Amino acid sequence: MGNFCSISISCDKLLSGCLDFTFRKAVYISKLKENVDGLKIAVEELTDLHNDVTRRVKVDEEQQLKQLDQVQRWISRAKAAIDKANELLREDSQEIERLCLRGYCSKNYKSSYRFAKEVDKRLRDVADLKANGDFKVVAEKVPAASGVPRPSEPTVGLESTFNQVWTCLREEKQVGIVGLYGMGGVGKTTLLTQINNESLKTPDDFDIVIWVVVSKDLKLNTVQESIGRNIGCSDDLWKNKSLDEKAVDIFNALRHKRVDLKKLGVPLPDMNNGSKVVFTTRSEEICGLMDAHKTMKVDCLAWDDAWDLFQKKVGDQTLCVHTDIPKLARNVAKECGGLPLALITIGRAMACKKTPQEWRHAIEVLRKSASEFSGMGDEVFPLLKFSYDNLSKQKIRTCFLYCSLFPEDFLINKNDLIDYWIGEGIFDGSDGREVVENWGYHVIGCLLHACLLEDKDDCVRMHDVIRDMALWIASDIERDQQNFFVQTGAQSSKALEVGKWEGVRKVSLMANHIVHLSGTPNCSNLRTLFLGSIHLNKISRGFFQFMPNLTVLDLSNNNSLLGLPRDVWKLVSLQYLNLSRTGIKELPTELNELVKLRYLNLEYTHSLYLLPHGVISGFPMMRILRMFRCGSSEQAAEDCILSRDESLVEELQCLEELNMLTVTIRSAAALERLSSFQGMQSSTRVLYLELFHDSKLVNFSSLANMKNLDTLHICHCGSLEELQIDWEGELQKMQAINNLAQVATTERPFRSLSSVYVENCLKLSNLTWLILAQNLTFLRVSNCPKLVEVASDEKLPEVPELVENLNPFAKLKAVELLSLPNLKSFYWNALPLPSVKDVRVVDCPFLDKRPLNTSSANHQNDCIGRQNW
Repeated sequence: MGNFCSISISCDKLLSGCLDFTFRKAVYISKLKENVDGLKIAVEELTDLHNDVTRRVKVDEEQQLKQLDQVQRWISRAKAAIDKANELLREDSQEIERLCLRGYCSKNYKSSYRFAKEVDKRLRDVADLKANGDFKVVAEKVPAASGVPRPSEPTVGLESTFNQVWTCLREEKQVGIVGLYGMGGVGKTTLLTQINNESLKTPDDFDIVIWVVVSKDLKLNTVQESIGRNIGCSDDLWKNKSLDEKAVDIFNALRHKRVDLKKLGVPLPDMNNGSKVVFTTRSEEICGLMDAHKTMKVDCLAWDDAWDLFQKKVGDQTLCVHTDIPKLARNVAKECGGLPLALITIGRAMACKKTPQEWRHAIEVLRKSASEFSGMGDEVFPLLKFSYDNLSKQKIRTCFLYCSLFPEDFLINKNDLIDYWIGEGIFDGSDGREVVENWGYHVIGCLLHACLLEDKDDCVRMHDVIRDMALWIASDIERDQQNFFVQTGAQSSKALEVGKWEGVRKVSLMANHIVHLSGTPNCSNLRTLFLGSIHLNKISRGFFQFMPNLTVLDLSNNNSLLGLPRDVWKLVSLQYLNLSRTGIKELPTELNELVKLRYLNLEYTHSLYLLPHGVISGFPMMRILRMFRCGSSEQAAEDCILSRDESLVEELQCLEELNMLTVTIRSAAALERLSSFQGMQSSTRVLYLELFHDSKLVNFSSLANMKNLDTLHICHCGSLEELQIDWEGELQKMQAINNLAQVATTERPFRSLSSVYVENCLKLSNLTWLILAQNLTFLRVSNCPKLVEVASDEKLPEVPELVENLNPFAKLKAVELLSLPNLKSFYWNALPLPSVKDVRVVDCPFLDKRPLNTSSANHQNDCIGRQNW
């Protein structure tokens, strides 16, 4: 059977529902005109409110505030509601015309109902938005992200520097700006990356950490854009602002925060805001320009750390593949000089080298032409070259490249280096020695500050990788202007490859083993030839024949070189000639044909016995003449000015351009004549006084007027008993120094004297004149058996008030008293000697320690007999 379904519906309820639905439709239609008019007014009011809120947001955003999310959503909804309402209202006239029966019915009932219902809905939506649009605050300060971690590798050997910087940032409130400087590739960015990442781990220490990269062209707009991204100011409106407007925005955004910027100090840190600035640079000078409160140099790695880093980059798999490789790898690592960039680059390149032969080849390439090694010429050197390019003047760049002519790890004396530069013609040198030295030390300072040279007391040294980069620049990059041929320190005894010199401007073969210079190389462009320390004993005739432009010739430290070829006179352009520490016995008269010579070094030429008349005086442009320990004290040819000192002084007086002299004098008469000549008073820097036969007394008052005398040796003067001084006259001069009215016309005696050596003077009894040398820093007295007191009050005049103001030996730093068997005192009263750091006393059995109160000094007690030091 089929199913049956019964449905029962009440007719009353059905009729009631139909009437109710119809009534509601009629209500919508009856209020249509009223609702349309109300919607128009409501939309105008909402539009005004929307515009007001939007304007308030814009003003607050200009103050670096961020719009609230609820405000942003309301503005978006209000705009949508206004658009939809306006679109609906465009149909109102058509629908209102359809109404009839005084608006209670419609000619198109269905359409009017639908329109009236939509108007009612829009009216309610607009009313809700108006009610919710009364915002007391539309934007607020929102903390920027604390910072962004940067990818980094584990640091090696930088822990100590990191700890120092971190201490400054967290604990030293007075240190707001920290400058990290060092040569390119030393790890400054790696260190700063570590600081950046560590700062993000301690949000309580820093509200915000900003990393900014400043390019070498210093585009301020780019820097500000970088900062802006970190503080929420990177929209189009902010980007279109001027530099000044952005600067104000950045300052307002950061002035109350603690900030760690790289390369840019905005705002300036102070004790109130706790802000910190850490920047890196290659130049120590930039640290000063940035007003750094503390500067720290990031040095190359010590050997243990360097080897550790190199091993990590090469990998154990390669290092253990053959027993010879670890030793060879150490030699490769040493070629990097502790520079992390080189260690990493070369280590990675060697990671796939599994045979000893490949490692030996790598060592050979690195030593002969490092630029050809994988990664050096295209990665390491270009990065380091930025420091070279950033040097302010071409002359300074030329001076830097010049340092690469010396062997690896060579300590270059600063004054000698300046002399090379003068001889080369880089600087004229005609303005006086003091001006020249000031200029030279300025250049050296520029190179030190740029971390292109390393300071080693009186010398400088060029880092191995920096030197390789300099040779790469000189021989490859700037070949047309420089073009170096350098093979130093190879200890090679092979024949000279003079065929490679053609077109070359500078050649250096220092520290080789080349005993004979033969042939006639054709080098018309050659200007500089370094042949020092090559075991040279012979130069063949004709070797210098085709070098018309040679300006600098260095033959120093060749003890076996006994003479020069006669055709040396063909070096018509020569300005610098260094024959120091050679075994040369005579100088040919043809030498005075070198009329352009400005520098001649004959120091420590102990075998020189023939220096003919007219040679020295024949150099009209001579400015620097070094003759310290020149010539033999035992023999000299009859026609030699060294055997008659007065003849030497006569020739020296002919050198009108001379501004620097070191000289050996062997008689009191020659000394008196030398010191009385005004030109010699200003040019003499170093004096070596020896012999002085039959001279018991020497007048030292004339020496007191040598205003540039720096070093004085008094040696082997067996007859000398006393060094006489005009005490009253000299003391009155010193008293006048304190009188401002006379200070411009009065010279302090021995004003520049800093080092004194007194040795083997068997009858000398005291050195009281030394108390006048107010700038004395080093004193050595040895083998003077009659010396009882270094300074004796018995020799002073009856002017105690003048002596009391002397403050003798106040700048003395080091004292050596050796083999003085009768020495009883250094000074008649106890002296504090605040600057003395080193004291060496040997075989001074009667010396009482009380006159030398040097509690901070480093004493060496090697004495025989009674010694209390």
